[in-house]
Amino acid sequence: MTLDRIWLPYCQMQTAPPPRVASRTEGVRIYLDDGRHLIDGTASWWTACHGYNHPHIRWAIIRQLECMPHVMLGGLVHEQVITLTERLTRLLPGELNRVFYSESGSVSVEIAMKMALQYWINQGVSGRTRFLSFRDAYHGDTFAAMSVCDPEDGMHRLFRGALADQVIVDLPRTADQVRTLERTLDRHAGQLAAVIAEPLVQAAAGMKFHPPEVLAQVAEAARRHDLLLILDEIATGFCRTGTLFACEQAGVTPDIVTLSKALTGGSMPLAATVATEDVYRAFLSDSPQHALMHGPTYCGNPLGCAAANASLDLFESEPRLAQVANIESQLKNELADCAKLPGVADVRVKGAIGVVELQGRPKVSRLREQFVEEGVWVRPFGNVVYLMPALVIESEDLSALTHAVCRVVRRAA
Repeated sequence: MTLDRIWLPYCQMQTAPPPRVASRTEGVRIYLDDGRHLIDGTASWWTACHGYNHPHIRWAIIRQLECMPHVMLGGLVHEQVITLTERLTRLLPGELNRVFYSESGSVSVEIAMKMALQYWINQGVSGRTRFLSFRDAYHGDTFAAMSVCDPEDGMHRLFRGALADQVIVDLPRTADQVRTLERTLDRHAGQLAAVIAEPLVQAAAGMKFHPPEVLAQVAEAARRHDLLLILDEIATGFCRTGTLFACEQAGVTPDIVTLSKALTGGSMPLAATVATEDVYRAFLSDSPQHALMHGPTYCGNPLGCAAANASLDLFESEPRLAQVANIESQLKNELADCAKLPGVADVRVKGAIGVVELQGRPKVSRLREQFVEEGVWVRPFGNVVYLMPALVIESEDLSALTHAVCRVVRRAA
């Protein structure tokens, strides 16, 4: 097999070491072709929330594969998408009851932004073509999603001249930042279609946390200025932060929410953009031009929907929130020693997310190699070493991860 012909994501191919070859997965373990296994501390980019190869999800996919692997959602529906839509709208807060499906988180954000723009266009309101987002944000790698990511320190800063010009401010953690947000909204409200934010955790831009009160302030400011609120729950949804959806902790219901990652338990690509009835009504008209002209080829595909329904079965039947509470407690206890190490700027935990922030910029590739040597799969980025394991992880395996983090950070310090 020619490994050097595979163009890997987020990777400088000239200097990166060859990737490991995974041969199988089970529970919280990744088995390599050289006979070793690694305890996964990232749940495959935060997707495998129930662990790998969960039999309930696997059999749901097999059953669906045998009867209908795919059918277009244009003019047709199927049992799995009907069931999933009813379940999602029952679980989400408020009147989030109109579900549009796609295959990836970035695309679900693109769809949310497109919905927000057309919401105003369909009502005859012109000029609302921009979005307000926040520094340290990450919303995806496609072009509209890139435009609402952090333009200075984010991974997409090279594209600044090619991206739509959005309004980007600090999250209002202080009184001065609240005043800045209000002044910015006063100045730009007539140009804005929506405010977009990650609730409680800005994930891929540095695992930065904010309290529910900050999210509530953002939501209230958007309401006062007659703006739609889009919440990106792709990383935070499905129990990761200690509630089914992170926005619940702030008592906030957005106008549009995006979901993906843990939606299928890490087994199949699927995403959802869910809007309120008020947003949906703006698209109802005798004019075909008022319809949402969007339709990914695998929109609402039966295999993905079957996996998502099986994943929701597990959230309903197994004690995921209690497991998250136990993980949070253990992460706080076992990562605490890292805070005493030289070179450590901060240690923070939220739900099933544990973060050790380092001072300066460590050599990430070396840290990653050391974690493999420790028998764990941990993928630091920037100056952050983080854990977001499967929600079903046993305490001994979680200890293996936290102790590996402490040892590697100690050596780095």
